[in-house]
Amino acid sequence: MTTYSRTARSAGALLADEPAELIARSVLARSGRIAELEHFHRWMADEKRRSHMDVRAVPLDSLSGWRVDGQTGNIGHDSGKFFSIEGLDVVVPGGPVTWWQQPIINQPEVGILGILVARFGGVLHCLMQAKIEPGNCNGLQLSPTVQATRSNYTRVHQGSAVPYLEYFRDTEAHRVLADVRQSEQGSWFHRKRNRNMVVEVSEEVELLEGFCWLTLGQLHQLLAVDDLVNMDARTVLSCMPFAGRDLLPLFEDVRTEFTAALIRSYSVESAARHSMAEVLSWITEVRSQQLCQVELIPLREVSDWRHEDGRIRHDSGLFFNVIGVSVTAAGREVRAWSQPMIEPCDEGVVAFLAKRINGVLHLLAQAKTEPGYVDVIELAPTVQCSVSNYDALPPQARPAFLDTVLEAEDSQIRFDAVHSEEGGRFFHARNRYLVVEVAEDFEPEHPGYRWLTLAQLVDLLRHSNYINVQARSLIACLHGLSG
Repeated sequence: MTTYSRTARSAGALLADEPAELIARSVLARSGRIAELEHFHRWMADEKRRSHMDVRAVPLDSLSGWRVDGQTGNIGHDSGKFFSIEGLDVVVPGGPVTWWQQPIINQPEVGILGILVARFGGVLHCLMQAKIEPGNCNGLQLSPTVQATRSNYTRVHQGSAVPYLEYFRDTEAHRVLADVRQSEQGSWFHRKRNRNMVVEVSEEVELLEGFCWLTLGQLHQLLAVDDLVNMDARTVLSCMPFAGRDLLPLFEDVRTEFTAALIRSYSVESAARHSMAEVLSWITEVRSQQLCQVELIPLREVSDWRHEDGRIRHDSGLFFNVIGVSVTAAGREVRAWSQPMIEPCDEGVVAFLAKRINGVLHLLAQAKTEPGYVDVIELAPTVQCSVSNYDALPPQARPAFLDTVLEAEDSQIRFDAVHSEEGGRFFHARNRYLVVEVAEDFEPEHPGYRWLTLAQLVDLLRHSNYINVQARSLIACLHGLSG
């Protein structure tokens, strides 16, 4: 373990540094408080030995602390807090599937996902937590400093307090690098949003058990490892203000032709295929024209789904199941609990097509409609789907560019890793995340897609309801390619 000295400074003094340059220096730092990643992996292995979680499937109608409403069939917590499983009726005129019904998670609370950052030896470090979740396929994953629903941090469960929460509840004495409400999975959550925060502190911070300091360069290397950096950490990392001016010289020693195009994509002075005014007008036009009518309905009235054998599943056996789990855990605010969870029936594919336009990397983003979004559409990766689901859907529903991704040559693939989705609500939900570079003459003709630079995506990430959670995860992975 390498130790760096740090001089405490006021929040006002911190403001003198340009965030993009500060972030770039951290991206290039492959050693820090933890000298080498082999030391991190040993630390993570020790945490895994200390952690324990037993997750058992139980029937939905026997969940302790939860009840099935006699009239609606909705599943809710006895406290009236946390979340509920309800039914949703969806009408999308003109879509490949114009009407359907489904179960959905209704969690109106806004939680906090926050990463605390501090400088050691002038290099920005992130305080990360080894956190175990019932839905994680491998138990322990790397999470933000704070990952808590409002019910959790207000201690509805009567458990222990959330460590480091005070830095995110009262930010006046600190420097806020990012603070924005972002959506979560629009196909499984009804209008769910969390507050994504990055807060820089100058004073000494006590390092508690189960937490470690990592540079962005180290985190970016870990993003290439399957099922290690959790979804909540990825979404917060994507919200960091990466874009800036004159970034290319900072990466001179490590850049290749591809990474040079990637760094130019972060530079606000680089020419983009479309201006931000054109991008915003396109998003507004799609939102104005696309209809998506959704209505919460009683769970027992949802058609084509059946509640049997202690779970809820679709008649086709596809899409997802609603299951119940009973959990006992060490190292959590609460040692034992039960809850419903969404269990997808297959692994998904999430991919950006990328190409260089005048030496600047652009990503092909789609305007995607999902029933749980607050504002009709959000920008999503080029491809976002579970391929097996389309066995039950009409041929015209098959996603555009899916075959381009699945048939890509190894030489085209710039990023490829399998990552877990949110393990607190989803059971063994995993997606294969890819970035596939296509030739410069690849010109799709599709009104629902646009080529955007990373500077434009980072700019949109300063605001709510523009970039969906799958795109944010993949943007965080792209950040990892810059160094």
